[in-house]
Amino acid sequence: MKYELPPLPYAYDALEPFIDKKTMELHHDKHHATYVAKLNEALEKEPACADTPIERLLESLDATPPSIRTAVRNHGGGHHNHSLFWHMLRPGKESNAPEGVLAEKIITTFGSFDSFKERFEKDALGIFGSGWAWLVKEQSGALKLVTTPNQDSPLMQGLMPVIGLDVWEHAYYLKHQNRRADYVTDFWKVANWKFAESLLK
Repeated sequence: MKYELPPLPYAYDALEPFIDKKTMELHHDKHHATYVAKLNEALEKEPACADTPIERLLESLDATPPSIRTAVRNHGGGHHNHSLFWHMLRPGKESNAPEGVLAEKIITTFGSFDSFKERFEKDALGIFGSGWAWLVKEQSGALKLVTTPNQDSPLMQGLMPVIGLDVWEHAYYLKHQNRRADYVTDFWKVANWKFAESLLK
C-alpha cells in the first residue's frame, strides 16, 4: 500500500485573508507531498510494514523496525499531522467557537473557552523552533494541552488529537513573516470545531 497525498477539502484561497493561497499551495503541494514521498520510500525497505495504517505505526513507534523508525517518526508523523490539519481548518469569517460536548469539556477542563485559548496560544508561542500545539484527549477521556517537536504526533504518547496548530515557519512565514502571534490569532478565525468534535467522539 502506498500512501497518497490527500486533496485539500477546500480551494487554496478558501482561508483568505487569514492563511494565504500561496502558503497553502506550498504547504500542501510541496511540504506535505514530500512527507508522503519520503514515507513511501522508507516503507519500501520494510515490506512487512507497508500495509500497516499510519496511526498504528505511530502508536507503536518503538516496535517499528529501527531501519525505518526515524523516517516513520518524521515523515509518517508529518503525513498524519497534516492530513488532520487540513480538516482542522475551514473557510469562514463568522464567529467561531466549539459547541456541544466539546464546548462543555473545554469549559470543565479550562474554566472557559477564553482561558483555553489563552493557554493554547501560550503553548504555541512558547515552542522553540518547529513543532505543533495540540488539544488532545487522554485515554481516560480527559482533555489536555500538549506540544510536540518537529512532526511528532500525539499518537506516539497514546493521546488522540482533537485540534492542533502547525507552528513550523513554512505554515505562516509568507504572510505573517516572523509574527507567529498574528498567525495564532488568525487560526481561531478558521479553526474547524465541528471536525474537532468528531475526533473527540
